Amino acid sequence: MTQGGLPERFDVIVHPARELRGELRAQPSKNYTTRYLLAAALAQGETRVVGVATSEDAEAMIRCLRDWGAGVERLGEDAVVRGFGAHPRAGVTLDPGNAGAVARFLMGVAALTEGTTFVTDHADSLGRRPQGDLLEALERLGARVTSRDGKLPVTISGPVRGGLVQVGAERSSQYASALMFLAPLLPDGLDLRLTGEIKSHAPLRQTLDTLAAFGVTASASADLSRVTIPGGQTYQAGRVLVPGDYPGSAAILAAAALLPGEVTVTNLRANDLQGEREAVDVLREMGADLVHEGDRVTVRGGRPLHAVTRDGDGFTDAVQALTAAAASAQGTTTWENVETLRLKECDRISDTRRELERLGVTAGETRNSLTVTGTPRIPGGVTADGHGDHRMIMLLTLLGLRAEAPVRITGAHHIRKSYPEFFQHLEELGARFGYAETGAQ
Repeated sequence: MTQGGLPERFDVIVHPARELRGELRAQPSKNYTTRYLLAAALAQGETRVVGVATSEDAEAMIRCLRDWGAGVERLGEDAVVRGFGAHPRAGVTLDPGNAGAVARFLMGVAALTEGTTFVTDHADSLGRRPQGDLLEALERLGARVTSRDGKLPVTISGPVRGGLVQVGAERSSQYASALMFLAPLLPDGLDLRLTGEIKSHAPLRQTLDTLAAFGVTASASADLSRVTIPGGQTYQAGRVLVPGDYPGSAAILAAAALLPGEVTVTNLRANDLQGEREAVDVLREMGADLVHEGDRVTVRGGRPLHAVTRDGDGFTDAVQALTAAAASAQGTTTWENVETLRLKECDRISDTRRELERLGVTAGETRNSLTVTGTPRIPGGVTADGHGDHRMIMLLTLLGLRAEAPVRITGAHHIRKSYPEFFQHLEELGARFGYAETGAQ
């Protein structure tokens, strides 16, 4: 048994829910947790990161930073980090699990070391995700890199001095963020030029925000196509507070919109830089009765929803949750400009379309879009494939809550990647689940 008394590996049986009612505190942001932990390790001295996420991604970052020589101690909900500064251990093998952002951020910093190797046991997920744009940028800076056709396992050796470098930004913003973490510790810093259509501006702004929180000077053009970070800087140790997590909370808010009742989620800053904050506006545009005051978002559920057409690039990690709302909205919703969803833990366009159709929801796709036609009823009584993807599991859970018969979701333990308390939080609001222990997956 693991956290919350659930089996290590399990399927979840989602029972239909009549209403959701109550108040929750949003879990700490996964994206800010991993960024703050890394920046704290790159500082010399002791930093207290207040309110750290308990997700598998956060644990992967902590594990890798310890292997590199940082001291990381959990104190209640916080983490105290004794950093290694600009000198991670050389010759270390790091296993980021299935955490793509963690792997990429650390690959950038690995240019400070000699012979850091990255491996993963998740060959069909992180193991198939492309790293080539980042690796090519590191090579142009003078790093020595070996890889399996631009994928893990990867070995990186420095040193590099810095200077002008281009990095592709069409596949992911994480490559540029990785170089931004590295830049201040290089003698010459970095003048980053982001090429192609830049995906996911919000995470780049979160990285710049993190650098500023740790005393690092950086400047960026308005469109983020050029980021300049002077060299010879140091990360300043101190105390930082992790904000609430919008991507995970989007699923709770969408669930609250779908069913009668009233749900309030706290710890969601109105001026937060997380792109998934836009989920609040999308739900409101769809017709949800939603009020955001201070750090509290209240949804009075059960109102009719209607379809929308939105560019989803800014809130990619909330697209799955909002798709559950689209499945009950009148009309056909289209998420445009979301091709990067194909490069996540699963193909979140094609795999989502197939799972929606399995549940009786009409859906379609193009290379870079997903369409969903709402339906007044979901029969349920089927087994859906979670695809080893935490966001897919959230989507399927929300559909199961409004189905007419229970829905079983395979591999539901993968929810721990970003939101370990997801099922527990929904239970606190009145949802009911069954848990079936399974073998290795």
